[in-house]
Amino acid sequence: MPKYSPQRATLPNGLRVVTQRVLGAPAVGVAVHYGVGFRSEPYGRSGFAHLFEHMMFQGSRNVAKGEHFSLVQAAGGSVNGSTYPDHTDYHQVTPCDALERVLYLEADRMASLDVTEANLRTQRDVVKEEIRLNVDNRPYGGFPWTVLPAVLYGTWVNAHNGYGDFEDLDRATVAECAEFFAAHYAPGNAVVTICGDIDPGRALDAAARYFSGVLARAVPERAVLSETLPGPLWGCVHDRLAPRPATALGYRMPDPVTNLVGYVANMVLSTLLTTGERALLKQALGETSIDVSSGCGLFGPLHARDPDTFVMVATHSPQVSSEQIARGVQETLQKVAQGAVEENVLGRAVAVTVSRLHQGLDSLMARTRSLGARELLFGRPGLGETLPELVAATTAPQVSAAANGLCSQAPAVLSLLAERTAR
Repeated sequence: MPKYSPQRATLPNGLRVVTQRVLGAPAVGVAVHYGVGFRSEPYGRSGFAHLFEHMMFQGSRNVAKGEHFSLVQAAGGSVNGSTYPDHTDYHQVTPCDALERVLYLEADRMASLDVTEANLRTQRDVVKEEIRLNVDNRPYGGFPWTVLPAVLYGTWVNAHNGYGDFEDLDRATVAECAEFFAAHYAPGNAVVTICGDIDPGRALDAAARYFSGVLARAVPERAVLSETLPGPLWGCVHDRLAPRPATALGYRMPDPVTNLVGYVANMVLSTLLTTGERALLKQALGETSIDVSSGCGLFGPLHARDPDTFVMVATHSPQVSSEQIARGVQETLQKVAQGAVEENVLGRAVAVTVSRLHQGLDSLMARTRSLGARELLFGRPGLGETLPELVAATTAPQVSAAANGLCSQAPAVLSLLAERTAR
């Protein structure tokens, strides 16, 4: 579908608005991104950002509890929210004639969320059940994103489990929720994105009508995330449901703000290592590994500020140690760093990475969320659309430099010990 460049504007209360016209889009996407995530949580309140994502659907001054969902769905749309290390987003796709309804709903809860003891108690139980379902009662649940940061990073803000510990969730109070909302859910800490076959000027006018009445509040200082790179780090977790052991390796990545080319080269490197049957790391590990994967960012590329994590995960037999996996990874990275990659192999990795990026923006929901996240995190809403070009221009020396950047580090190595033997 033909599309136009994203348009940006800032309202007097500090709210940023991003619009993009996509000709022929059959619906409209609306997202609100707030600059708050796992790494914004106060010490001893792990899981607070995710808990608050749930609280945001519990009603506001003019919208009853659960009505946000029902009104969007009644219009023929879909709606949800997600929490990441540095942002939380609320997103919906609806028919175009429901745009103003969605803007009204989002503005109302930005201005006047209903924070009550009953809502907190209910959503605390919902979040606990979600953790039980996705982590406690699932093989490899939460592995490695809930546990690897504690091995790779040293500061609590970077290292703690963003899903949350039950004791921390139980200690959360209504007063803390109100303070959290006032501090982080201010218009100056948010981006509203509207994407579809819309007139950008009219969409901006509509956003201004609904959000200009939200009072400006002080925006919190961004958490200090930088920390020194530690020496060799090893950790271990037990999984009573996993049929086989697994090993996760974590590395620091280049800062995409100061070294986007280096970050993008890591994306190609990830594809080169683990995508396809002929992937370098799959060949290197051979029969020692049953499955191996890798990726930039615990939640995907450019979904977090610096420091971000390059992660590799291998599932293997009990006869294979994490030390063997780590050694195989290191040897493979060294070969890439020395330039031992055939031109056609690298070309395939570049092509596959470009294709994935294009596919990732195929849906209106994904495009809307990408615009908002990249504006909030990096001030570049169109970054997702320019990534394929950057990847396509990636050279062999750049990929070698990316591999050298990883193998020159002492990685975090996390062993998952399977307590159930495979049948």
